[in-house]
Amino acid sequence: MFEHFSSDYFTMSDGVRIHARVGGSGPGLLLMHGHPQTHVMWHRIAPSLAQHYTVVVPDLRGFGDSSRPEPGVENVAYSKRAMAQDMVDIMGRLGFEHFMVGGHDRGARVAHRLALDHPDRVRRLFFLDIAPTLAMYERTSMAFARAYWHWFFLIQPAPLPERLIEGDPVAYLHNVSGRRHAGLSAFHPDALAEYERCIALPLTARSICSDYRASAGIDLEHDAHDRDAGNHLAMPLHVLWAEHGAVGQNFDVLPLWKDISRSDVSGHSVGCGHYLAEEQPKIILQEMMTFFGS
Repeated sequence: MFEHFSSDYFTMSDGVRIHARVGGSGPGLLLMHGHPQTHVMWHRIAPSLAQHYTVVVPDLRGFGDSSRPEPGVENVAYSKRAMAQDMVDIMGRLGFEHFMVGGHDRGARVAHRLALDHPDRVRRLFFLDIAPTLAMYERTSMAFARAYWHWFFLIQPAPLPERLIEGDPVAYLHNVSGRRHAGLSAFHPDALAEYERCIALPLTARSICSDYRASAGIDLEHDAHDRDAGNHLAMPLHVLWAEHGAVGQNFDVLPLWKDISRSDVSGHSVGCGHYLAEEQPKIILQEMMTFFGS
C-alpha cells in the first residue's frame, strides 16, 4: 500500500510528532482518517488521486504512529482546533498555503474545524459520513444512541473506558468496526492488521477517549461560539453519507450542513456502510475527482 509515497514525521510547536505519508504532485490535497483507524483507510483511493494532486495522508494526533500527548485541561490537546492546527502546519511546511481537504468520521470533524479556523487556507471541503457535531449531540435520539453507543461510552470519566479498552484493544476494534453494515469484510487484510497494530500501542485508549471527550466538551463550546457569531463555512462543500449508516438514518444530513454554510453544499447517500472509502472506493474516487477538479 502507498507505493511511491514517502513516510515523514512533522514535529509541532508543542512537541507532538505527526506521522504522514505524502505522494504525487500538483495541488495540495489533505485526507484525514476516522476512528478507530489510521491514514491507511485511504489506501484504495490515495494512489489514484496522487496522479493529479500532492496527497497528504496523516495519522491524527493520538492515532496510528503519531504522538499520544497528555490530554490536558478539558482535553484541549485533543480538541479539533489543536488537531486542525497540526494539519495547517504540515501543509504549510510542504509549501501549500492553500489546499483542499477531505475527511472521514473524526477526520471530517477536524476538517470542519480547520475550515472554520482557517478559511483562507481551504479551497474545497469533502466530508464522509458525518453531520455537524453540535447538531448530532443536540438531536440525539434513542436510535442514534444505540447505534453510536461508543460516543457515550468513550466520554465517561477516566479511567474506566481506558481500562476496558486496554483489556483487549483488538476486540474493541472488531466490535466497533465489525458491527457496522459490512462487518470486518470492509477492510483489506493488510489494512485491518494495521488498525489492529496501532490500537494496541501504548496510550491509544487514552487518546481515543480524550478525542471523544473533547468532542463532547471543548469542541461543542467552539462550535456553539461559531454558531452564535454567525461564523459559517465559506468554501464549497460536498458531503457523502452511508445509506446503511447511522448518520444518514438518524439525521437530515444535507440541510444540517446548509444551515452552517455560506457557500455551495452538495451531496447524497452512497449504497454502503460507514466505511465509504473502503467499501465503495471507485464511487468515492470519482466523486472526489469531480468535486476537487471543478
